[in-house]
Amino acid sequence: MGKLDGQWALVTGGGSGLGRAFTLALAAEGARVAVADIDGERAEKVVGEISGRGLALAGDVSDSTTVARWFETLGAASGRRLEILFNNAGYADAPAGLQERSRAIAQEMMSGKGQQTPLDATIALSDADWARMLSVHLSGTFYCTREALRWMTPARYGRIVNLGSIAATTGLAMVPHYCAAKGGILAFTKSVAREVMPFGITVNALAPGFIDTPLLDPFDGLARMAVLASIPMGRFGKPEEVVPSAMLLVDPANGFMTGQVISPNGGQVI
Repeated sequence: MGKLDGQWALVTGGGSGLGRAFTLALAAEGARVAVADIDGERAEKVVGEISGRGLALAGDVSDSTTVARWFETLGAASGRRLEILFNNAGYADAPAGLQERSRAIAQEMMSGKGQQTPLDATIALSDADWARMLSVHLSGTFYCTREALRWMTPARYGRIVNLGSIAATTGLAMVPHYCAAKGGILAFTKSVAREVMPFGITVNALAPGFIDTPLLDPFDGLARMAVLASIPMGRFGKPEEVVPSAMLLVDPANGFMTGQVISPNGGQVI
């Protein structure tokens, strides 16, 4: 028997990367998992990997109407039960032209000249890119949490895990919009944790470092070398190395930890 037998979980962005790893781990402990992803085929594939013990939900987490529809579908399957919510959906990109500037900077640094080329990441950031980043990460986390609490509060039980990043705790020069979104998630986590703790609901966050998932795909060779040089362990993390921290936060026995941030990051942030 698993620790999560009989429970229902929802994982946003569950079709790949960390979301897929979380889904497999939850199912291995006995939970049924609703896998939400902007790519419905990916979600269906992951549900197949857990032998159909759940359901696939397709759509954009930044749209509150879509999230409400997800919960209607989930409610019909689970009897309006949800014990675990992983707010994992997200993406990473950079302002236009940043790849070219980052390559130039990397070449300058490797040549021993130091940084001569301006990064201009914030200057190059458009209104649309800023709004989209905050909408997917921060608004999506809010929409799913709001819906989940409507079931968890009357049940007087719940485990909510929000995905932050070391970008929120230290800042990353190339992606101010990503850092702002993840920082907002950490503040949101602490606020909601204080609000709902009397109802047996814990709200915590993960703030991973650089994990080898599709989010790293935009990094080319030089950029990857620069990032690796900043990680004391000298390598990217693996999704399965984040899973133990995630499972700690959803463990029914772990009811005294809330409002906390756990950061598997290979020693990059201590």
